[in-house]
Amino acid sequence: MTPTRVRHGVVMMALALAILAYVQRVAISQAAGPISADLGLDKSEMGMVFGAFGLSYALFEIPMGLIGDKLGVKKILSRLVLAWSFFTALTGAAWSFSSMLAIRFLFGAGEAGCFPNLTRMLSQWLPRGERVKAQALMWACARWGGAVTPPLVLLAINFVGWRWAFVLFGLLGAAWVAWFSRRFHERPADHPGVNDAEQALLAESQALVAHAPESWVKLLLRPQALLLCLQYFCWSYVWYFFVTWMPTFLGEAHGQSAAGMAGLSVLPLLMGGLGSLTAGMLPLWVSRRAVAIGCFTSVAILMALVPQATNVWVAIALLASVAFLGDMLVPISWNQCVELGQGYTATMGAAMNMFANFSGFLAPVVGGMLLEASGNDWTPMLWLMSGVAGIGAISWIVMGAVTTSPVAAKG
Repeated sequence: MTPTRVRHGVVMMALALAILAYVQRVAISQAAGPISADLGLDKSEMGMVFGAFGLSYALFEIPMGLIGDKLGVKKILSRLVLAWSFFTALTGAAWSFSSMLAIRFLFGAGEAGCFPNLTRMLSQWLPRGERVKAQALMWACARWGGAVTPPLVLLAINFVGWRWAFVLFGLLGAAWVAWFSRRFHERPADHPGVNDAEQALLAESQALVAHAPESWVKLLLRPQALLLCLQYFCWSYVWYFFVTWMPTFLGEAHGQSAAGMAGLSVLPLLMGGLGSLTAGMLPLWVSRRAVAIGCFTSVAILMALVPQATNVWVAIALLASVAFLGDMLVPISWNQCVELGQGYTATMGAAMNMFANFSGFLAPVVGGMLLEASGNDWTPMLWLMSGVAGIGAISWIVMGAVTTSPVAAKG
């Protein structure tokens, strides 16, 4: 009997949500100019607005991951998407710095748990070989969703203004929830379209997510888990530049217009998606640890060179290369969550993503402070990101030593 392909429909739902999440998340970076002008925000205040999302996203990650592991992804994702889409739309109603800060904080709380629970969803609906490729494709689509957002936001702002643009983006979330609620089943065995052959294909995956050999607290305190979280913090610290300060950098440091900023902002996110796909296509015999160390080292070198760029094309080429190499780390990291977390896949992913989004809070806030303190000199911010990437490389080196040690092997 040939297996049915209901699982491919589940992948399509995951891809659509990944794109939606990044469209709604990245929109504010392109709208930063008109928002700052209308609300009278300076660089430090705009950095706080950017960072509010990362802080709340980080704080709510583990609770949302635990709920997903306990209750299932259908219940948690439906509620999360409705919540964050509501606050996306409400962004258009902000009237002051304080109101914008509160709305973006609540928006971040809504998005918390999205990708950890999507990872659990894919891990229970796909066999191992397909799961790795689907993770890579999901993150590629997420980046490409972010890549198309700058021109979409610019178009929406030009036609309806920045306030109504956020309302339109919020409505997309309600449409996804209607589709997901109707079509998704938590367990393959409960889906009327899944035949016996497809259920047999997914039996190992079902057993993996049902297996929880230790408490979630012990899992998260394991050295491998802590190092996995640290390295993801390091890449996210660099990556958040692309969805917060990069358009402003292109405008101020390289004299780009609003249209130029929107167009050029697409390139690094496009290259990031290609990086994720490249990682997903690597043969199984290739050491993911060696790839991660090489990528982090290259990112550190390239970010140190960005302030020396003589024109905007050199700068964007360097940043696009950073995005390509850095995003190769993403599917590698998330697959590690499945292998390490098993029955606590969403919780492990949530912990890793929590660290990532603490960096999402710190990076734009620290960046704004450095710009204020240095008189709009971008070099300190970029060199700091280079140093953080170097710490990421060291994390993978130590992780390999811990994983292969006799003590770790016994654990």
